[in-house]
Amino acid sequence: MMRGTAKVLGACAAAAMLALTTPGTAQAAQGVLFIDRAPHQDPSGCYPLGDFAPSEVANFTDEVAFVWSGPSCDGRVTHPVLPGQVTVAHGRSIFIQ
Repeated sequence: MMRGTAKVLGACAAAAMLALTTPGTAQAAQGVLFIDRAPHQDPSGCYPLGDFAPSEVANFTDEVAFVWSGPSCDGRVTHPVLPGQVTVAHGRSIFIQ
């Protein structure tokens, strides 16, 4: 009986410790990323760009955005868009942390 009680108490203690720990949060860029004048507040991840015409990108965030040649942020990086930069993006998608 003591062995079973110890196992139950150990499991409860482990569960309590897991419940009290907070997972790390992913950091999104702070600010606004405009893609063809559409605002994306505190963006994070991959966004599609125009399929046939270059897109206008305005990066008013605190992170560098990277234009990719592929549609799902795949292929190769064609160029970075620095914070505060407005550019015409010749690519299919853009990624920002």
